[in-house]
Amino acid sequence: MDPNSLYQELIARHSRRPRHRGVLEDATAVVSMRNPGCGDEITLQLRVADGRIEAMRFEGEGCSISQASASMMSELLEGKTIEESRALLARFTELVHGRDDAARDRSLGDLRALSGVARFPVRVRCALLAWDALREAEKGV
Repeated sequence: MDPNSLYQELIARHSRRPRHRGVLEDATAVVSMRNPGCGDEITLQLRVADGRIEAMRFEGEGCSISQASASMMSELLEGKTIEESRALLARFTELVHGRDDAARDRSLGDLRALSGVARFPVRVRCALLAWDALREAEKGV
């Protein structure tokens, strides 16, 4: 099977059935962001203790890229330290900007399915929306 169709199916699966969608009642940080170019919206909620992301939830609406990215991000980062999440944020940013070595980096897990976004510059912002919210949320913890 073509790897591109596998990636498309993975993105569609995360978009249709996002992981970690919902409200986190005891969040220590909440950030809402909107992509003015396309209208995608996300509210990211984190519970951080002792420098570790104990829980992460998100709500929002948008294209399959923004919703799948938020789902994959939350699945990967829950349980990670803030330092680990910042390193993964930097690596994911490289991925969506077309760095070939980032596309092969297994530490990104399912997020590697979004490597094709680099070919569509207007979609990069969609893929980064949840990550931009994470960057802001981590400033407050």
